[in-house]
Amino acid sequence: MENNWRELQGKIGYHFKDAALLKQALTHSSYVNENDMSKAECNERLEFLGDAVLELVSSEYLFNVYKDISEGELTKLRASLVCEPALAFDARAVGIQEYILLGKGEEQTGGRERDSITSDACEALIGAIYTDGGLEAAKKFILKFVLNDIENKKLFSDSKTALQEITQQRFEAAPEYEITGESGPSHCKTFTAQVSLNGIVLGTGTGKTKKKAEQQASYNALLNLKNGR
Repeated sequence: MENNWRELQGKIGYHFKDAALLKQALTHSSYVNENDMSKAECNERLEFLGDAVLELVSSEYLFNVYKDISEGELTKLRASLVCEPALAFDARAVGIQEYILLGKGEEQTGGRERDSITSDACEALIGAIYTDGGLEAAKKFILKFVLNDIENKKLFSDSKTALQEITQQRFEAAPEYEITGESGPSHCKTFTAQVSLNGIVLGTGTGKTKKKAEQQASYNALLNLKNGR
C-alpha cells in the first residue's frame, strides 16, 4: 500500500513529510472498526479540518475573482463547488477512491463508489495536507483540483433544475428521464439513466440510486448543450 500512496502523492503533486497523515486521511471508519483500531485513527477528524480549510480557501478565491456578485450569489456558487457530488467528482479525477482503506463489508457493498465516502476522503486529504504542509500547500491542492473548471462545476448544485430552466427557455419543453439499466447485486445496485428532449437523448449518467443517476445524466446533458453537442 505504501507504494500506492507514493503513486497518489505523485498524482496530487504533494509529498508528505509525515506519511501517517496520508494514511489517516485515507482510512475509513469501517476499516478502523474491522481492525480493532482507535476511532481517532479514521479520517473523520481530518475531514472536519479539511472542510474548514476548503471553505476558507474557496471563499477567499471566489471573493477575489468574482468582484461584482452579491454575498448570496457567492454563497450559492461556493456551495456548488464544494457539495458532495462535486468533491466526489474532483476526487475521482485524481483517482483518490482507489487508495481508500475500507472495511471488507463496506467494500463488498460498493462503498468505494459512494459519493459520500469519496468526497469525505477528499476533504480529509485537504486536512492532512494542511496539517503537514500548511495553508499554502492546501491552497495549492484546492486551486488545482477543486476550484478548476468553475463554469462547468456551477452545474453540480442542482443540475436537474438548471436543465429544466434551459430547455424551457430554449425549446419550451421539459426534459424526460428514464432508468435504462441496473447492475450489481440487490444490496449494491448501480443504475443508469438517460435524459431526453423531444425523443433526443441529451445525456446519460450512472449512480448508486436512481436519483443520483438522473442527476449525473442531467449534468452531462448540460455540458453537452453548453458545448453544442
